[in-house]
Amino acid sequence: MADFSYLFLDCEFGGLDPESHDITEIGVILTDDRLAEIEGGEKEWKVIPRPDRVTPEAAAIFHYDEQLWRDEGVPVRQALTEVADMLPAGKKIVPAGQNVRMDVLFLEKAFKACEIPYPFDYHVIDLATLYFSWSLVAGEPVSALSLRQAATHAGLSQDKVEHRALADARLTLETFRHYIGRLAPRPLPDNDPTPAKGDE
Repeated sequence: MADFSYLFLDCEFGGLDPESHDITEIGVILTDDRLAEIEGGEKEWKVIPRPDRVTPEAAAIFHYDEQLWRDEGVPVRQALTEVADMLPAGKKIVPAGQNVRMDVLFLEKAFKACEIPYPFDYHVIDLATLYFSWSLVAGEPVSALSLRQAATHAGLSQDKVEHRALADARLTLETFRHYIGRLAPRPLPDNDPTPAKGDE
């Protein structure tokens, strides 16, 4: 059986198109296969983007300030190198997050552009899928599949929260743990058609 670790991550971007916009922030939390955090596995980077690849709408969402990013940020190559270097050897590292395919699209393109080997497994673990699955089991329809909706429903967040990469990665992990705990096995109904042992 494969030896998995999970990297709960969130990225902020200059827009929603990987071809036209840059990564501006990366936040990660590394866990083992039981969602226990690995020591030293929580980090965040401001990533210096090209200013023309940050839309005004995106800048307003995560409070992008060009001078602040130049003062506190690092080039994308440095951020990606440090992400790869922190991952444990011999593990399959599965990206996990909210709508994590979007983060993966940007990261795949950035690793390729920087000619750094992509360090993650091809599988992903997505909170939106877990939240939807929980809603079916619980019989509670959901009005949205966003992180804010899932976290607020779990009692972990209010609707108006500032978007920051590490804070969102942390909220995603805590929300993920909440719904995993509520998908515990339940007794089968009396009319379950599965044959009992010895009746096959």
